[in-house]
Amino acid sequence: MISLKEIFMSSFSQIMGTQRILPIIQSDDIATGVKAAGIMQETGLNVIEVVLRSPIALEMLREIKLQYPDMVVGAGTITHRQILEEALAVNADYIITPTISPGLLRDLEACPVPVLPGVSVMSDILQAVEFGYSELKLFPASLAGGAPFLQAVNAVFPNVKFCPTGGVSQENKATFLDLPNVFAAGGTWLAKKDTLIAGDWDAVRAACLAAQV
Repeated sequence: MISLKEIFMSSFSQIMGTQRILPIIQSDDIATGVKAAGIMQETGLNVIEVVLRSPIALEMLREIKLQYPDMVVGAGTITHRQILEEALAVNADYIITPTISPGLLRDLEACPVPVLPGVSVMSDILQAVEFGYSELKLFPASLAGGAPFLQAVNAVFPNVKFCPTGGVSQENKATFLDLPNVFAAGGTWLAKKDTLIAGDWDAVRAACLAAQV
């Protein structure tokens, strides 16, 4: 696994290493999110994303890093400079955006950690490429054309690799991961919100193990 020291000179795919599934944690309770992260680490998933969609998400990210210092924990749903600065202030190891704009891309230029910009259409991809990115997140993958879209895009942007999220599941992950321009796939299916609310940790553990097969 890549060390935290190496993160600052790494691309997102280098951070992922041989891990091809990116677990996404979305929880309204800090302790629950931390528990889920611990199970992910136990099952061999050391790189995770915390989406910043609740008031406690930043504190949850901070707490995960404190309790599991060997994990690589990134911040998702970065859409503007303020939330970017807040994510970096809690030591997010990488940044993921759901979409892009010229303003956001300019804000990201000075980001000290790896960034995975989110795209959904061809014009987004071109814009990200013009800003120097060759690794992108396709979101929401299931609504943005899915695997057929990524197959078509490969002919136009052969040097761009993707991590699709949004609609990726245990059942369809292989259709994405088998593509030559996909280096990883992410999703919340490993720790669904209702599963976390129920405290069904056996289900979380089973989903994490199954995702790696």
